[in-house]
Amino acid sequence: MFRKMRRSPQALTQEEIYDLLINETRGVLSVQGDDGYPYGFPINHYYDTEDGKIYFHGANFGHHIDAIKRNPKVSYCVFGQDSQKEGDWAKYVKSVIVFGKAELIDDRAEIERICRKLCDKFPCTQEYVESEIEKDAARTLCIAISIEDINGKLVPEA
Repeated sequence: MFRKMRRSPQALTQEEIYDLLINETRGVLSVQGDDGYPYGFPINHYYDTEDGKIYFHGANFGHHIDAIKRNPKVSYCVFGQDSQKEGDWAKYVKSVIVFGKAELIDDRAEIERICRKLCDKFPCTQEYVESEIEKDAARTLCIAISIEDINGKLVPEA
């Protein structure tokens, strides 16, 4: 169903893939948008190591919400900072592509739990987090991606 990586020598290990998902803060979520056009947008994420899902939060309406309601199949791309190998002129970047199905979460307690986990990745105070949740949780929706396929690779930018 999913294609195998063409340049398999560049493949990341499973540990490197999940390290990128856990430690990077954002990526590009792509959905099938209006009139069948792809719609990709940058968004912060949280990867839950216990259930293996990727979580996002945002407004409870919008282009991506409408698209997910029509078709829950999505892809998500995360990439790390570029690096350079000693003695090499090229720069390299690690990237991960996830394919999966998105689920919209509208349960208030679950939204608050996910929002707190997302905020753990940023240097926010607990007071700030709680005030934002109190202010915005009623109009927030979360998205969970159940991963169906995942791969990653180290790519030279040259």
